Amino acid sequence: MQQAITLASDNVTSGQGGPYGAIIVKDNQLVAASGNQVTSTLDPTAHAEIAAIRRACIKLNDFQLHDCILYTSCEPCPMCLGAIYWARLAKVYYACSRFDAAAANFDDSFIYDEILVPPSERRIAMHHLNLPNALQPFKIWTEKSDKVTY
Repeated sequence: MQQAITLASDNVTSGQGGPYGAIIVKDNQLVAASGNQVTSTLDPTAHAEIAAIRRACIKLNDFQLHDCILYTSCEPCPMCLGAIYWARLAKVYYACSRFDAAAANFDDSFIYDEILVPPSERRIAMHHLNLPNALQPFKIWTEKSDKVTY
């Protein structure tokens, strides 16, 4: 955990991005590490956890991290939480809470709130388009015999 906190601090002092750091460990060995890179890469998805997951998947040549543990300097935001579940990490340890982050002007509460709102009532307009062929990709996927499930 201390490595994640140090990475987060170094990330700020080096100007690479926000005060977040994440490391992924497998069998007590460091697999991947990253700081937040949102501002340095101009990528709003370049959170420390996401970047560490991407690096770990490449290093382990797998899109799932079943036997891996994530240590992160702060409680994961909703986007990172989704990525953690998709990556199938075994455990997550975090240092600061989302409330600590909010106190430093990194407040994700509006996203947690929006998740509970029906899509048609969200702050960003979301419109369901009911097209006749919309289900075609799912039909093809369901019928595909050689698919890699995830």
